[in-house]
Amino acid sequence: MNVSSKGRIERPYGWLQDRIVRICAREGIKHISDARQVLASELKRYNSYQVHSTTGEIPDIRFYRAVDEKRSLFREFIVPEPYLSTKDIFALRDSRVVNAYHKISLKNIELTVPKVPLRERVSLRIIPDIVTGIAEIRFWYDKKLVGIQKLRNEDLNIINF
Repeated sequence: MNVSSKGRIERPYGWLQDRIVRICAREGIKHISDARQVLASELKRYNSYQVHSTTGEIPDIRFYRAVDEKRSLFREFIVPEPYLSTKDIFALRDSRVVNAYHKISLKNIELTVPKVPLRERVSLRIIPDIVTGIAEIRFWYDKKLVGIQKLRNEDLNIINF
C-alpha cells in the first residue's frame, strides 16, 4: 500500500494527541497550562528518547545525522550580502525616486534620504511592528544601507500597504 506524505505527518500527531488526552485524563489534568506541560514532556520523550517503530531510530538522532551528512533540506539561514539584518529580508518592499530636495514621498509623507544622488531610485524595506505601532523604514541604495527612519504604522496605512 502506498502511504501518502500526509499520512506520515498525521499519524504521529494523532498518536501524540491520543496519548496526551489519556495522560491528562489519568492524571486529572483540567487546566490548559498543565496540559501544555504534558505536551512538552511527551514531545521531548518522543523526539529524544523513543525509538520510532518505522525507522528503528530515535528521531532527534536521525535528524541531526541527516543534517551532518547533508541529506536534509534544512539549511542554516544566513542573511545574504549586502544585507545586514533579517529586517532587510523579511520586510515590505517598495522603491522610490529621490527628488531634487533629497526626499521621497511615501503615502503622502515626505522623507529625507541623504547620501543618494538626485533622481536615483532608492529601495525601501519597511518593517511594521504591531506591538509598538512603529514602522522602521530602511533605505538601500547601490547595495548599501543609507538611512533608517521610523514612522507610525497608521501614518503609513500599513494594513492596506
